[in-house]
Amino acid sequence: MKVLVINCGSSSLKYQVLDMSTETLLAKGLVERIGIEGSVLKHEKEGADKYVLETPMKTHKEAIGHVLESVVDPVHGVVASMDEITAVGHRVVHAGEKYSGSVLITEDVMHALDECTELAPLHNPPNILGIRACQELMPTTPMVGVFDTAFHQTMPKEAFVYAIPYEYYEKYAIRRYGFHGTSHRFVSERAAAMLGKAVADVKVITCHLGNGASVAAVKGGRSIDTSMGFTPLEGLAMGTRSGDIDPAIISFIKDKEGLNASEVTSILNKKSGVLGISGVSSDFRDIETAAAGGNDRAQLALDVFALKVKAYIGAYMAELNGADAIVFTAGLGENGISMRMSICKDLENLGIKMDADRNNIRGKETEISAADSKVKVFLIPTNEELVIARDTKEIIEAL
Repeated sequence: MKVLVINCGSSSLKYQVLDMSTETLLAKGLVERIGIEGSVLKHEKEGADKYVLETPMKTHKEAIGHVLESVVDPVHGVVASMDEITAVGHRVVHAGEKYSGSVLITEDVMHALDECTELAPLHNPPNILGIRACQELMPTTPMVGVFDTAFHQTMPKEAFVYAIPYEYYEKYAIRRYGFHGTSHRFVSERAAAMLGKAVADVKVITCHLGNGASVAAVKGGRSIDTSMGFTPLEGLAMGTRSGDIDPAIISFIKDKEGLNASEVTSILNKKSGVLGISGVSSDFRDIETAAAGGNDRAQLALDVFALKVKAYIGAYMAELNGADAIVFTAGLGENGISMRMSICKDLENLGIKMDADRNNIRGKETEISAADSKVKVFLIPTNEELVIARDTKEIIEAL
């Protein structure tokens, strides 16, 4: 079975083609600047040179059309025709409380995703556009939706309910949802394998650290708590997001700066985090360079981020009553050598002890804790596309 995985953003699109009989990646690609001047498709067939197509792509449908052409191209493609693609798996950010797992996409599902748009106004609309475009271009090919929020639907009520009037949860579904679910799920399962134990028998704290970042407490393969909340704004300080703050700050800034609530929320989402503290960049590589050059605010941004991750690890150690492993994943988690050391510094009383030599590595699945560390620390590159493809395969085979 060959599966096409689609991940649509507002002006970009990532994709992969996988042969699920062997879980082999056949090709992957990225379309950037959809609807913007300078649209470009970058397609990589395994074992071949990258193919680049620069052509106007005004809509997601046009972009996906070019993706499908690349996939079947006699030179750059990996299938003779689209008939070889058994199904398409779509990443969708928000499914609210409607789905606790991946589902075959029907019109009822599409209606449910439309209803969740107000919960993820930046993410769900392009996800939906990608599904609709594929349905038009591949009308007989089954589609599966895999949701970022689904993995966290196992959280107990005391973990997801906010301490605000309960009627707001009942009326508007205001609660903690959590995100990065496919990533937390994948790396927690890999951690169990690296421990040589069944998923049901392990407790893992997973740290998905990138421009967007979140931590999750996973017990027996089920999420019991996570740092992101009603939206991806809650939790850690991130690239441009503030993370946890006193809610009163919003009205205070609003009054002092003469802004409305939406403008303050935009600042908290787009101008805060390590960008807001450092004044340098939202890219941790730029901030590390500036800090190494003596920029105190850049160093402060790194210190704030590390402390926030450390605090969540400590909280989840308490919630889980200890953990078997800590996992670092995503861009910064997989490549931030010094950041991982900063986060895990002075956690020996929690059974966490790092090995500087083992930790001196990027992007490779390995243990980075000391041999005598009671809690293992792993670097595990995430693979959300493989999770989507696996779920798609399982659902299609059950039809």
